[in-house]
Amino acid sequence: ERARKIIHMYEEMGIDKSRILIKLAGTWEGIQAAKILQKEGINCNITLVFSFLQAAAAAQAGAYLISPFPGRILDWHKQQGGKEGYHPDADPGVLATKRMYAFFRKYGYDTICMPSSWRPSRGADVVGSDVDEILALAGVDEMTIPPALLEALMERDGSEVTKQCDASSDAATCCDPDFKLTKDGFEGY
Repeated sequence: ERARKIIHMYEEMGIDKSRILIKLAGTWEGIQAAKILQKEGINCNITLVFSFLQAAAAAQAGAYLISPFPGRILDWHKQQGGKEGYHPDADPGVLATKRMYAFFRKYGYDTICMPSSWRPSRGADVVGSDVDEILALAGVDEMTIPPALLEALMERDGSEVTKQCDASSDAATCCDPDFKLTKDGFEGY
């Protein structure tokens, strides 16, 4: 109901709802709210996406975009006894985000994959590692990149930025089935 009120408020000011993105948490309830709002033409961003199941459920609900957090996924793996540093191509957050992106492209979901929340894959003590995840996900639909990391990217040689995500080739490598999630399956994971 709150999202509809916000949309109405903006429409009264002459701002079309197509210019507004409602941000919802990647919980089952948030994703189901997005399903309803998307059917009403209200675009939603499912945020706080840490797992493939959240991403799949959001795509199946018709969410406009998701915001996976590769840096926080990496943090979790480190806290669970994972290594202190990873090659960017082996970074658990990068791998999770690539899996989400590949799933969307393989099954024709229109949901945009827009990662944010970045960490240095190789470790904070490695010079230049602050943009590891950004470089490893170059080519994904969109990214949210804070000013400090944009500055770090600008200081690099342009040849260091190469396309790492490609809709066609990533879709071809997706091994996940297009299963339909239920609330029990989602929450039981």
